[in-house]
Formats: sequence, structure tokens, C-alpha cells
Amino acid sequence: MSSDPDTKLQATLDQIGKAIRIMARLRAPGGCPWDAAQTRESLLKNLLEETYEVISAVEGGDIEGMREELGDLLLQVIFHALIADEKDEFDLADVARALCDKLVRRHPHVFGDVKAGNELEALASWNSAKRSEGEHTTSLAAVPAGFPALLRARKVVDKAGSVGFEWSNVGDALDKLDEEVAELRRAVNEGDRRHIRGELGDVLFMTACVGRYVHECPELALQSTIEKFLKRFSHIEKRLAEKGSSPEQSTLEEMDGFWDEAKGLEE
Repeated sequence: MSSDPDTKLQATLDQIGKAIRIMARLRAPGGCPWDAAQTRESLLKNLLEETYEVISAVEGGDIEGMREELGDLLLQVIFHALIADEKDEFDLADVARALCDKLVRRHPHVFGDVKAGNELEALASWNSAKRSEGEHTTSLAAVPAGFPALLRARKVVDKAGSVGFEWSNVGDALDKLDEEVAELRRAVNEGDRRHIRGELGDVLFMTACVGRYVHECPELALQSTIEKFLKRFSHIEKRLAEKGSSPEQSTLEEMDGFWDEAKGLEE
């Protein structure tokens, strides 16, 4: 591909235009019955899945996967915009126009006379611009209910923290997490199912709070741990299979040994 910015931009616009025309053809009479039958609601699952697949590709450093999954995510954007266009509500150009306006409006430190010498000052400038638009940047109700729970928790504590409702340091947050774990332990010992659920929720919420102080997203952290667990358990199954056995036929001690072996291979 040419390194000339204008040439690259035109090539990009040409391909996006081609994708829009293809999708319009698929939605039109005589096109694809599946594509024609889709609605905003039916596509939500796809939109969520494609977003997570992009995240997985990025975390795995899979460049080819990023290219493909970003394309799949772009398809979802085009699909939703096309449905709106069919209803005479808006089209992809309106989406891009609104985005451009917002980017310029919320970067007065780039396109205006506001000064921002670092990341925090730039973020403060962005939030100030949002407030000038009348957006309630600290309203907890503004956090989408459809977010995954851990991500929603992180967003909530971020917004609360932005107005000073937070612990003074990560140590205090960790102390509170320890307190919640102790309360969960007591609830488990009592055997009160409702109490257990509440305390488990408190532990997870405080984990999200700690994530704010260490600048980590709990949703992504958990996804990473899940992948690590799957990889290690796969190693356990492989090693047991080499012995003609399976997890069901082995002991916890045996599986723990292969788990530690898998950890050693990672190091």
C-alpha cells in the first residue's frame, strides 16, 4: 500500500464504500435472506461477540487476527447504520460526521486554545468539554446497564472517584477488599445463600475498585486469567492423556502437579 497519506485515505474510503454497497445488496430484495432478516436487536449478540474477539486478538498480539476481527466489528457498525438508513433515521455519513464534530469539540487542547501538557490534563480538558455540552459526566445512572458487570463496576467507581468519592490510596482499597473477603467467609460459614450472594458481589465490586487504583480494567484482567486457566488445564488434560488417563480418573494432587508444571513452562 502507498505510504502517501492522501492515497491511503482514498483507498480506505473506497473500501468502506464498497463494503456499504455489498451490505446494501445483501439486504435488498433478491439478496441474502439471513442478512435481510436481521434487526438491531438480533445483531446485539454479534456486536458483543465481535468486540470481545477484537480484544482477544489484541491481547494475544495476533496481528492478522486484529485485521480480521476489526473488519468484523466494522461490519456491525455498517450493518446498524444501514438499518437506520432504511428507516430514514441516519446513515453512516451522519455517524462519521457526529464523531468528527465530537472529536474536535472535545479536544480544545488540540483544536482550540486550551493547554494540556500531559495525559491527565488532556483528560481534564475532555471532561470539561463534555460538561460544557451539558453532559453529566459524573452521573452514575449514565453507565450503561448492558455493560458486563465488572466493566460496569469499574465505570461506576471511576465516575464516583472523579468527584472525590474514593479511598485516598490503593492500600485503603485493599484493606476494604480484605474486609469484604472476611465477610464473605463468615457468610459461607453461616450457609446463608442470600448473604453469600451479597458478600460475593461486594468482593467483586471491591476488586473493580482496586482496579481503578492500579489502572487495570477488571473485565480484561479476568478475561486474561480465564485464558491462562484454559491453557493450564489443557496442559493437565494433555499430560494425563499421555498416561492413558483423564481428569475424571485422576486425583486432585496429580492434577495439581501438572498445573504447577504448566506454570513452570510459562516462566
